[in-house]
Amino acid sequence: MLVLDNYVTDTLMRDLVGHDRKPASFLVYLWLAAEQAKTHREVRVSYQLVAESVGISKSSAQSAIGWLLKRKLLSVKKDSVTATPSYTVRSPWRETARSAKDRG
Repeated sequence: MLVLDNYVTDTLMRDLVGHDRKPASFLVYLWLAAEQAKTHREVRVSYQLVAESVGISKSSAQSAIGWLLKRKLLSVKKDSVTATPSYTVRSPWRETARSAKDRG
């Protein structure tokens, strides 16, 4: 079962949906987070499969993933230029808190 940080619903949702006007990015983030939680590893998936799983168009999935990468909410690995990418869902708010705790 996916357990969400309060930050995801209290802050990230408003930021992506309201401020950035990218609701598809929020849906893709949630879906990828759920998939990563199920397998406990990065998610190797095509734009088409993301689109079908979330219920959006392929171009919307591609745009959403691009936005999440830009916002550093996802990281991506590819074995080659044409390979299906593997995405890792990131939680920068946790990483920032952890590094501050380590320094403090």
